[in-house]
Amino acid sequence: MYNLIDPILHAPLRLNIMSLLMALEDAEFTFLKEKTGATAGNLSLQLNQLQEANYIKIKKGFKGNYPVTTIKITAKGSKAFADYVVVLKNMLNNHEPIK
Repeated sequence: MYNLIDPILHAPLRLNIMSLLMALEDAEFTFLKEKTGATAGNLSLQLNQLQEANYIKIKKGFKGNYPVTTIKITAKGSKAFADYVVVLKNMLNNHEPIK
């Protein structure tokens, strides 16, 4: 059962990011940084890994004269997250330990 856990989502910060994005249409980098308590560098690294997996889309732009980075979950990311939750629920319901 353990091999069914998505290693991209299983990392605590990436899971936190995806959990936040599941509840939102999109989120700014600064919002995610504040909510997760991550450093800018670590958050950037984790966002890049999620983007490489096509779980999120990152859009860079401006609000007035200030740069803004907006992150949005993709359909693939939503499905991966939902599948991840199902696997965890099945593990809990079957009382199988996570190794």
